[in-house]
Amino acid sequence: MSRVFRLGTAAAAALLFTACASVDFDQAVRDTNDSTGTFTNGKLELSRSSEQQQARSELSSELLAKPLSQDDAVQLALANSPAVQALLAQSWSDQASANQLGRIANPVFTFERVRSGNELDIGRMLSFGLLDLLTLPQRQVISRGQLAQARIQLSASVVDQVTQVRQSWVRAVGAQQSLQYARQVAAAAQASAELARRMQQVGNFTKLQRARQQAFYADSTAQLASAQHAGTATREELIRQLGLTDAQAAELKLPERLPDLPKEPRQARVITSSAMQQRLDVQMARSQLDLAGKSQGLSLLNSLVDVELGIIRNTTFENNAQGHRTTARGYELGIRLPIFDWGSAQRGSMNAQSLAAANRYESTVRSASSQLRESYSAYRTAHDVARHYRDEIVPLRKTMSEENLLRYNGMLIGVFELLADTRDQITSVMTAINSYQQFWLADAALSASVIGKPGAVVSLPTAAAAGATDAPH
Repeated sequence: MSRVFRLGTAAAAALLFTACASVDFDQAVRDTNDSTGTFTNGKLELSRSSEQQQARSELSSELLAKPLSQDDAVQLALANSPAVQALLAQSWSDQASANQLGRIANPVFTFERVRSGNELDIGRMLSFGLLDLLTLPQRQVISRGQLAQARIQLSASVVDQVTQVRQSWVRAVGAQQSLQYARQVAAAAQASAELARRMQQVGNFTKLQRARQQAFYADSTAQLASAQHAGTATREELIRQLGLTDAQAAELKLPERLPDLPKEPRQARVITSSAMQQRLDVQMARSQLDLAGKSQGLSLLNSLVDVELGIIRNTTFENNAQGHRTTARGYELGIRLPIFDWGSAQRGSMNAQSLAAANRYESTVRSASSQLRESYSAYRTAHDVARHYRDEIVPLRKTMSEENLLRYNGMLIGVFELLADTRDQITSVMTAINSYQQFWLADAALSASVIGKPGAVVSLPTAAAAGATDAPH
């Protein structure tokens, strides 16, 4: 009997020990800030008090008081967006659920009171899962693995959220900048169409010549409407990513233009074998593989047997003059017998999950370097194209415009040729703006790919499309 009670004492001690272990989510957030420092700059925080919420509100107002840079947009999203706070709260819940696996289930206390004639029987039993106690160390190892996996997932989700904010900011500023030039094209086309109408009225223009100018004006009007909607749509997308209220959205101010290109592009050394092992997707796949192996042995045992141990103390009272009382102590052992189900289906499922995890890890490792090379190619191509527009095409168009202005002043060309050249120059500038936008989108995607949360592949314009954009009118 003493061994039974010692076992009960050990179970109680294990319960007390596991109850002390809890999730330190603040430390998890600090670890995420450290591992994704270039994305959060240490500003990621779950607000749980009114003071923290007030500080977030004040920071948001301060950031909205000036034109919002890309880095400020990220900081504003981290401080203001309910989606970011929901992401953190959900991660806290996931980590708490993972931590629960490493705890033993609460014991069950059973009380029984039975009267039979002159006797009163009072039975008490404290029972708990003996198998749960025996497998506790292994379950704690699995719990720690799931906790680590939940923290990797939190980092990946934060990287994804910040990348979306960066790309939304680029699209919003690029669309706003393109809209300014679209208005200039529409204004030039309107002037050309009006002049053509007057020229036809006095007999200096044919109907076909006027129709050509009117058609271009009609096209530019449609393009202006599309540019206006693009400006609105990208701005609203950014507002959603930042989690702004209607009042905050009215205060949002963006820079007039996209940032200049960096002096030098990133070097190809970002694609290294060591970087592959640091990627979040590789870490996640490796963690899933480790957990599949550790969980298989535990699940194999649980599929075969289950043991319940109960410690019993029964007291019998005799309702007579002597009032005798007798006490009985003992234990009860309940074992699930594998008669109908030997767990073959469950073991088959576990084997399949382990095999899937192994192949998923291998697939992730093989894909990682390819994805990074593709992201770097998109980044470098976008940089070279944007620099080509900046250094070659736009200056050439400016030179051509200046020469045509001299020719117009010398009456060597007419006003329509001058207006057409102005339109071509503005169109080239708009294409250059688009190339800048593609570069900064590719830059954000590459940053995500390096850490291991591959972003959407940036679609670069084809040579045919670029040639069509720069075609003379």
